[in-house]
Amino acid sequence: MSRSVRRPARGAHRHAVARLLSALALVAFASVLVPRPLNAWGDHGHRLIGLVAATTMPADMPAFFREAAPRLAYLNPEPDRWKNRAERQLDPALDGGSSPEHFIDSDLVTSEQLARALAARDRWAFADSLRGYGVSPQVMGVLPFTMLEYLSRLRTAFRLWRVAPDSTVRAWIEQRIIDDAGILGHFVADGSNPHHTTKHFNGWVGENPKGYTTDTRFHGRFESQFVQAHVKEADLRAAATAAPQVFADVRGAVVTYLQRTHQYVDSLYALDTATPFREESATPEQKAFAVSRMAAGATMLRDLWYTAWVTSARP
Repeated sequence: MSRSVRRPARGAHRHAVARLLSALALVAFASVLVPRPLNAWGDHGHRLIGLVAATTMPADMPAFFREAAPRLAYLNPEPDRWKNRAERQLDPALDGGSSPEHFIDSDLVTSEQLARALAARDRWAFADSLRGYGVSPQVMGVLPFTMLEYLSRLRTAFRLWRVAPDSTVRAWIEQRIIDDAGILGHFVADGSNPHHTTKHFNGWVGENPKGYTTDTRFHGRFESQFVQAHVKEADLRAAATAAPQVFADVRGAVVTYLQRTHQYVDSLYALDTATPFREESATPEQKAFAVSRMAAGATMLRDLWYTAWVTSARP
């Protein structure tokens, strides 16, 4: 049976061409408007944290994991790449849903309230607890539970890898493991920056007896511009010297890690008061602070990866 080809009317053709040209112009215009995203530790800092963590793994970590260091470093900034303005203009679901995963504003509630909320079974019960204290979980952030969730996914994948029926399935699981480990790395790295543990995440808010900066560019000045200009791989590697460990209580370790980071909020602001963090300048104290925080992130990440592997052998 033959099919006839219907040719579009000349006017319809002109309209189609016009729509195509308009669409192309919109894409080109959008690409100009989309700024470089302001990422936690910046792409440079995140990659350094991921690389140092991956290249300091104990020798009994599976070879495929240790050999994936470049990929694990690349994946560390990945969740920040999802914060794409062009994509948000199409649909904001991902950005609105994932942003609270990057932080935990610990000082929005009392320490007692925070401890009770963090003991919740999962992020949903945590959110319910916060609402009971009059705090929105979207404003507070859910970083501890994001870390715990990815750690659980990673440990589950390691268990499956141990019992994979053949090399083909094992290779598939290895891809899943590296992807989850890389994404976990991003959130662990976020947790080493004091800005990600406080309501003062981008300039001091509220009462300010010490006269700390209220500059809403502080977040980017410190973790992106300053780190990009002044922190090198050798700096971070020299500082990340703690021996590997396996956490008996992962949730306790995650909470302690974030609480320790939060203790440095005042130090971060005091350093900026003495000499603002800038791309063009750095004091030894500023650099040492940034390096020590990033080293804490790399060490914690290595230990969480290692914990997931070792404990995956247990029932």
